Amino acid sequence: QVQLVESGGGLVQPGGSLSLSCAASGSIFYIGAMGWFRQSPGKERELVARVISTGGTNYADSVKGRFAISRDVAKNAVYLKMNTLKPEDTAVYYCHVVARATMRAPVTDYWGQGTQVTVSS
Repeated sequence: QVQLVESGGGLVQPGGSLSLSCAASGSIFYIGAMGWFRQSPGKERELVARVISTGGTNYADSVKGRFAISRDVAKNAVYLKMNTLKPEDTAVYYCHVVARATMRAPVTDYWGQGTQVTVSS
C-alpha cells in the first residue's frame, strides 16, 4: 500500500501565498502522476494541478499563472506553491497519486487525508 502524508495549508489573506507538500511512502513500485485536487462545500472535487512521470504538467484554468507544481522523484514527493491566492481558492486540498504498490499490483489511485486552505481577510 501507498500512504500519502500532506503538510502545509492554513489561513492566508487574499493575495498571499501558501505551499503544500505531499510525500508518498510504503510499498511503492512505480509512481505515475502526482497532483493536487480540491473540494469546497457544495462543489465536486476538481483537479488543481498534476505532474506526470515525464515531468509534464497541467493546471486548472483558474490557477494558471498563480500556482506551480513540482515533483521530487527521489523523495516521492509533490509540492504546490500557491501565489496570489483568492477567496475562491478556499477548499480542502487533496494530494493524489497514481501508483503501483508492487510489480504485479494494478495501477491504483491514492489520496491524502486533505488539508484545509482558507483565503480570507
